[in-house]
Amino acid sequence: MSEADLPALVHRVLWAGLALGALFGAVAQRTHFCTMGAVADIVNMGDWSRMNMWLVAIATGMLGFNALVGLGLVQARHSIYVSPDWLPLSNLLGGLVFGFGMVLASGCGSKTLVRIGGGSLKALVVFVVLGVAAYATLRGIVAVARVGTVDRVVVPLPAGQDLPSLLGAAGGTSARALAPWLGAAFALAIGAFVARRPDGRRPETWLGGLGIGAAVIGGWWVTGQWAHVVEHPLTLEETFVGTQGGRLESLTFVAPIAYSVDWLILFSDTTRVLTFGIVSTLGVVLGSAAVALAQKSFRWEGFASTEDTANHLFGAVLMGVGGVTALGCTVGQGLTGISTLALGSFLALGGIVAGAVAALRYQMWRLERQA
Repeated sequence: MSEADLPALVHRVLWAGLALGALFGAVAQRTHFCTMGAVADIVNMGDWSRMNMWLVAIATGMLGFNALVGLGLVQARHSIYVSPDWLPLSNLLGGLVFGFGMVLASGCGSKTLVRIGGGSLKALVVFVVLGVAAYATLRGIVAVARVGTVDRVVVPLPAGQDLPSLLGAAGGTSARALAPWLGAAFALAIGAFVARRPDGRRPETWLGGLGIGAAVIGGWWVTGQWAHVVEHPLTLEETFVGTQGGRLESLTFVAPIAYSVDWLILFSDTTRVLTFGIVSTLGVVLGSAAVALAQKSFRWEGFASTEDTANHLFGAVLMGVGGVTALGCTVGQGLTGISTLALGSFLALGGIVAGAVAALRYQMWRLERQA
């Protein structure tokens, strides 16, 4: 590939990222897909409808990503999620903090974008604060504290922390050969769990989950195929053009929100360029807005009180700090990361759910105390 071919390739990756983000936003708005809402429905009402949809999305992502690995179209080692240096404390603690924050802020990063598309000014404020907090945790004062504390707890593994690599190294089998079978096994187990109840067999549950999961798989394919350059004409190194770190990636909504805020603030700085993550963030807002306008559900929304404002601001900060520390959010780790079957993603997801449950219990306690 010549240097002259790079701009067209980058534009192709960016347009695809925008389209995949729009698909995610449209499906999420239409089906009310929301991880925080899924956990809250179970804790408050025992309703598994939205959780089943999330589980179908997880199963779809696992099946699709590991099929791509088996076909040789992507390699898990190119992703940040499968590093052999496992950060269990960062994954768990970051997940707990993020999960608690998303309840206070009325939704995770992806839900914030969907709500902006639906007319929520509250979500717009959360977007800005989350972005600033995430950037401070990526490169600012919080980053120094993160690197000097939780990130120091490292468990070195003999292979990548994804299950195909670990099991392959232990049994003398290639990760590529194991990946499709493990992905299919997890997907079938999750699908059977979802289908065990009548609410898990509703068409909307499966359509929503399959749509969200397809967007995640699409992200893996676009960055793994279109963006992949074996030898960059300038650096002569393997890279993935149009991505933030030059690595294989898919949908995630914490660091990309931070980089979106950074891009908007420093637009005239030519070193700040659009990436797959930034344009997919915009795509979610556009897709959500299109569906909200088509359904005539677009409504302007503001803060109800000072306490409501404080909860959303504090929750946004927790999401920014926790999401970066955990290496992802409910989408970045809970869908994209976990599709790689990485140990860190399973731990981060558990932390997110536990943090959300703790926050919901806290809110119940506050209401009971006020009553």
